[in-house]
Formats: sequence, structure tokens, C-alpha cells
Amino acid sequence: QVQLVESGGGSVQTGGSLRLSCAASGDTWTNSYMAWFRQAPGKEREGVAALDSDGGTYYANSVKGRFTISKDNDKNTLYLQMNSLKPEDTAMYYCAADRRGWLLMPLYNYWGQGTQVTVSS
Repeated sequence: QVQLVESGGGSVQTGGSLRLSCAASGDTWTNSYMAWFRQAPGKEREGVAALDSDGGTYYANSVKGRFTISKDNDKNTLYLQMNSLKPEDTAMYYCAADRRGWLLMPLYNYWGQGTQVTVSS
């Protein structure tokens, strides 16, 4: 079992930055694949950034060059640094974990409760 708790969401203006955190607890999560997803009202959940077990990173085209996913194994925390935010980035952001490499597909077994990001123009 893995428990995930997101934090760091908030309201910013266009061009601003936020860093989301996902604190993980439970057993042997360090070998898991982890990712960030987002879901806006009326839209499907979409993969934003993923981290594989070897440290490889994957990004949705819409966030490449603006978002960075990283993990601190000592703190059991996953991060998403979001720069140059746009109104279309507004959504609930979720972190996810699994032992299988789903990358940007929303098939992960473990999910956090989400943190809201709102970007105003």
C-alpha cells in the first residue's frame, strides 16, 4: 500500500510559478513509477509528467519546457515545478504511483486526493 498526499496548489497569475509536492508513505515506493496528472472540469484526466524507476522523465507536449518532475527519495516526496503558467493549466492536480510503468496513462493503482491550481489571466 502507498499513501499519497499532495500540497502546494494555489492561485497565480499568468506567467507565475508553483511547486507541487506529493508526500508518499507506505512500503517500498522508491521503486515505483510516479506521475502527475490533472483534470479540469468537464475534461478527462490527463498525464502531465511521469518519472520511471530509472529516473527517466516524460512530459505532455503542452507542458514541455515549463514543468519539471523530480523526486527526493530521502524525503519520500515527488515534486512538480511549474513555470510560465497559463490559464489552460488550471485544474486539479493529482499524483499517482504504481509498480508498473504506466507513464502518462491514467492506470496507476495509487492516487492522492488532489490539489487545485488556478491560473488567472
